[in-house]
Amino acid sequence: MIKLLVVDDSPLMRRLLVDIFTEAGGFDVAVARGAAEALDLLAEVAPDVITLDIHMPGMDGLACLDRIMIERPCPVVMVSALTGEGADETLEAIELGAVDFIAKPRGALSLEIDSVVPALVEKVRAAAGARISRTTRLRERVRAKAAGAAEPKPAAPRRSAPVAAPLPPEGLVLVGCSTGGPPALDALLGNLPEDFPWPILVAQHMPASFTGPLARRLDKLCALRVQEVTGTAVLVPGNVYIGRGDADLVVTRRAGALAAAAAPSSAEYFWHPSVDRLVASAMKVVAPERLVGVLMTGMGNDGAGAMTELKALGGTTLAESADSAVIWGMPGALVGAGGATVVAPLDQLATELLACFAR
Repeated sequence: MIKLLVVDDSPLMRRLLVDIFTEAGGFDVAVARGAAEALDLLAEVAPDVITLDIHMPGMDGLACLDRIMIERPCPVVMVSALTGEGADETLEAIELGAVDFIAKPRGALSLEIDSVVPALVEKVRAAAGARISRTTRLRERVRAKAAGAAEPKPAAPRRSAPVAAPLPPEGLVLVGCSTGGPPALDALLGNLPEDFPWPILVAQHMPASFTGPLARRLDKLCALRVQEVTGTAVLVPGNVYIGRGDADLVVTRRAGALAAAAAPSSAEYFWHPSVDRLVASAMKVVAPERLVGVLMTGMGNDGAGAMTELKALGGTTLAESADSAVIWGMPGALVGAGGATVVAPLDQLATELLACFAR
């Protein structure tokens, strides 16, 4: 039985969430009417997972989350509005240690809540098993390690086969992630130099209103230039291209040049932007040996199939190890299929990626 604490100042939202998780089964649900009450209940309830509203009177959700992560670290799923402001606040919450978020439905809450129930239940179940001790304040810990602060010795990378000769001058890096992805992207991209030799394309599962703020946030935090792909963009080394949420990101050739394009989401794929579709599209226009796939934290198995094929055809694939992944679903599926060239903790992935270009 998963012990769930629902924190929301709205009586209607609390009742709806209690009904949803009670009907789903497998949850022991407690409620708090605000941040102060939630903090008082932490020791008594000892929740396995918390759903936490961002906007509450008095202490808001961000301040409450900060206290939770200090006083009793616990997987937290934020309940957020699908707005630009809500996206910025949600990304800040993930940076503070939240595992995931669920967007509030638009329109009348009691009428629209059914549209988010499957994703809500799936995310909260997955979050209950998240490795919170390894992911809390992940970016700060990775950067502290880079600055020489003390850090437990990470696991050594595992290689299924030696990485071949240095990669050719033209190629692409294809990155996929989902739950826990924003801080993982910060840790990966933040340790790459401004003159990184290949363009980097990212499929991060997110709604459309969140991927633009994510790109802007990453652009401020790393040396690489980061942009959201909303139309078509010619690919340039030293640039990162974030797929627009609720759509797919594909690789094409335009007048002989490699380009990234936003494509309507395909029903053939369950998650969007789809990692499998991104990798499959790249293999149609770029030789596999000129592609590097990187699969990081996330629930499900998106990207595992296409990256396993990529490795079989001569490409290189890097998978985040279970030691650091918030949820080892996507990279775990790649490793389980034998499709990972290298398996390494998050704080070593940038080093492993740069090693592919060493001469």
